[in-house]
Amino acid sequence: MAKAATTELERQIEDVRRAAYAAGYSAAMQAIRDAATRLPPQAGTTAATSSRRGRGRAPPARKAQPSRRRPAAVGATRTHRLASRPPRGSNALMIEEILKAMAPSPVRPAEIRKALQDNGVTISFASIRNALRQLEARKAAEPVGDSRTWRYRGGGA
Repeated sequence: MAKAATTELERQIEDVRRAAYAAGYSAAMQAIRDAATRLPPQAGTTAATSSRRGRGRAPPARKAQPSRRRPAAVGATRTHRLASRPPRGSNALMIEEILKAMAPSPVRPAEIRKALQDNGVTISFASIRNALRQLEARKAAEPVGDSRTWRYRGGGA
């Protein structure tokens, strides 16, 4: 009889645990749905404000206020622009010019990089190698033996 009562008590405890877990899970999922639908995508909030643990609910989202800045004059353009990427193939053209300037002597990639830096351009060694291979395919440059140096060939397409 004592064993039956203990078994029944354990079953009831397990039922309560499962019900509490299900209720907590559904409440958590509802909170996530509320948070996802409450804020517009460009609300400007960060993850730090929405993931506060143990402090209750997050404060309601603020409504966007109209801008107080004066509108720009008609026809005015911005003077600040983000740096744009150089056009495709420009590395090979710059390296070809350096090889032309240093012809007929062979040039190491480190010397090419130094010449580019003197001109205000920074390129990685991997990009220099890639450009040299492109120039080799165009027959504009050639490797000099096994010396890891390159020479301008002058047969560019």
